[in-house]
Amino acid sequence: MSTATDNRTERIEAQLKALPAKPGVYLFRAANDSVLYVGKAKSLRPRVRSYFRGGDTRAGLDRLIDRVDRIEIMVTSTETEAFHLEQNFIKRHRPPFNVRLRDDKSYPYIAVTVDDDFPRVMFTRERHRRGVVYFGPYANAKKVRETLDVLNRVFRFRPCEGPQPGRHSGIPCLDYHIDRCLAPCVNYVSKEDYRGIIDGVVDFLSGETEPIQRQIEERMQAASERQDFEEAARMRNRLFSVRHLAERQAADKRAIGTVDVIGIASSKGTAAVQVFPLRGGRLTDRHSFFLENIEGQDLDALLEAFCLEYYGSAPSIPPLIVVPPDAGTLAGLEEFLSDLRGTKVEVRPARRGEKRRLQELAQQNAELALETDSLRSERTRLRRIEALEELRERLNLESLPIRIECFDISNIQESAPVGSMVVFQDAVPKKAHYRKFGIRHEGGQDDFAMMAEVVSRRFARARPSASAVDYDEGFAAIPNLVVIDGGKGQLAAALAAMQSFDLPRVAVIALAKREEEVFVPGRPDPIVLEPGSAGLQLLQRVRDEAHRFALGFHRQRRDKTSRESILDALPGVGPARKRALMRHFGSPERLLAATAEELEGVPGVPAKTGRQIYAVLHRAGRA
Repeated sequence: MSTATDNRTERIEAQLKALPAKPGVYLFRAANDSVLYVGKAKSLRPRVRSYFRGGDTRAGLDRLIDRVDRIEIMVTSTETEAFHLEQNFIKRHRPPFNVRLRDDKSYPYIAVTVDDDFPRVMFTRERHRRGVVYFGPYANAKKVRETLDVLNRVFRFRPCEGPQPGRHSGIPCLDYHIDRCLAPCVNYVSKEDYRGIIDGVVDFLSGETEPIQRQIEERMQAASERQDFEEAARMRNRLFSVRHLAERQAADKRAIGTVDVIGIASSKGTAAVQVFPLRGGRLTDRHSFFLENIEGQDLDALLEAFCLEYYGSAPSIPPLIVVPPDAGTLAGLEEFLSDLRGTKVEVRPARRGEKRRLQELAQQNAELALETDSLRSERTRLRRIEALEELRERLNLESLPIRIECFDISNIQESAPVGSMVVFQDAVPKKAHYRKFGIRHEGGQDDFAMMAEVVSRRFARARPSASAVDYDEGFAAIPNLVVIDGGKGQLAAALAAMQSFDLPRVAVIALAKREEEVFVPGRPDPIVLEPGSAGLQLLQRVRDEAHRFALGFHRQRRDKTSRESILDALPGVGPARKRALMRHFGSPERLLAATAEELEGVPGVPAKTGRQIYAVLHRAGRA
């Protein structure tokens, strides 16, 4: 061990001596070559050396340095180029020690999937997908759905799900007939015209409501002049709806222009960020975020880290960003954002007037969000401790169940049986250690034998392996508590399987669904935990998560088997044509719904074979 440590120290020292005094990006890599941290510097030599030679005294830095196995650098010609490279590497590698932007997920968003051929406008609570423009977060989910309903009546974008519109029957759905969709699925509207509609939605949600109001008013006047009063009435109703939505955005600050106002509050390794976007002088929204891994970072570093990630994926960047008054000179950030925008972006604190008042308001909201999040986190932490303490006491465990593993079986009449293992560490899901098992048992539907197989395969992998290839971190860790989804039979099967291995003392229990009874070895009667208690709620969460994970894997295997059985029965279809059919239609359901003309036009499948496939799929007696 000491030899390996000496070699690592020598290797890093050699790399530190060779560092150039030029701007660039540095990556700290672990022994398994994963990226631990990405940073940028005006001069690489002093910045990187400060980590290893006492120049950087940030809290928590020793945890990073102890894991660094080698340093990788990339020299750039300017600091702005380094900003761009740092952003790209952070997006690609998601390093665990970089400042992380966490959305306030308690709020809903409106998402526009601008990268689709026919984009969707939809309700969502996530904000991380590429090729999607997000508006929000909003404070009220009901009002977001009402807004989407009004927008759909006004703009008539497609309400159907999926990246491609509609169905393959060649007939538009009901939404078209009730004037809620322009039916792009049957080419009643071109991509260009539909894109213009989506641009109107984006402009409206960005605060530009005047153009759409003028457009609807002109259409209403034109319909009235040609005495098409039914159309004029529809336009009048749409105009009322648009005006009502526009009136909701009541904080009107037209003298300010297009600005983002930022407030940041930080404490104990977490920072809250509030962004007030003003568009055309109108305060259109409020965005709330949290930054993690911020130990030892000053305000300027936090602003750079936030802007790098937030504006790197934002649909637009304003010409002015107002930051807290304590911020220093951010010339490098200004250059980076100016490059992204294509024109000059100014980042500066507000000294007086309405901008300063708005920044103080954003700062107050950031401090309040941080306080609320801290209280919520503390309550959650205390609840977890209470749950672990209760389980130790009620189940008579030797120690706190810090690591809990739960096993579940999912199958329907012997079809695609699977098993799942989920892990909770410190009462929190540790999804990197989740594992799933395809059941090999062939003796019919025997839940006990299947459970024994899954548990046996799991603990067989707990043995030390001489091969690094066979090492699995999720299997190498031994749990304090094993939870079996089921009753006495499943518990006995799991215990028998575990006795085949030389394991340290591991507590094993079973949780029966019907009465939420806990069965333990050597006790005929179940333990009944108090309904609503922290300990029972934790066991239920673990059990439900194992069930969800197993059910998802079961459906995945069942769908694959179903798809393969359908394709296997088709005449003249080998592996290459299977891939061509699935690539063209995307799912078995769309293949089954395809017309003869659509099957004849599949690239890579001859027209004669397409007609034969249609005949087989639609012969008498087949659904």
